[in-house]
Amino acid sequence: MKLNELRDNPGARHQSKRLGRGPGSGKGKTAGRGNKGQKSRSGVAIKGFEGGQMPLYRRLPKRGFNNIFSKNYQVVNLGRLQTAIDAGKLDAGKAIGMDELLASGVVRRARDGVRLLAKGELKAKVDITVAGASASAIAAVEAGGGSVTVTVAKEVAAEAKEAKAKD
Repeated sequence: MKLNELRDNPGARHQSKRLGRGPGSGKGKTAGRGNKGQKSRSGVAIKGFEGGQMPLYRRLPKRGFNNIFSKNYQVVNLGRLQTAIDAGKLDAGKAIGMDELLASGVVRRARDGVRLLAKGELKAKVDITVAGASASAIAAVEAGGGSVTVTVAKEVAAEAKEAKAKD
């Protein structure tokens, strides 16, 4: 076989129908698109148009909202922390923070910080610094002789709640 003998298998390429090439072709004049109007032109996309009837997306009521101030925390469970310590990815003797969690692969990306939750069991004594933690997670770490430092202060949340109550 030579390069000049290369070709597609029979039927692999489909010839597109040549439209609008005179009345003899059977697809002349309007080329099968009907008469005039938006759809007879090229580049038409009428998504959600229901022929003048009120579209479904406008008939349904609006609901909810997106809080632009909400935080998106990365969740770490105590069981996941213990697994990383057992595998030797984390050193329980040293303080554990965001950088250590990222380096060990416990967390893939930082987002708005890490929130520690109490699912699973933690046997090691750890000193961990996180953006947030559940009360049961803090209790479980302290029961094992460790400590949890929460960087997003609870006083800030309390002040915001008081300010909202005044309004």
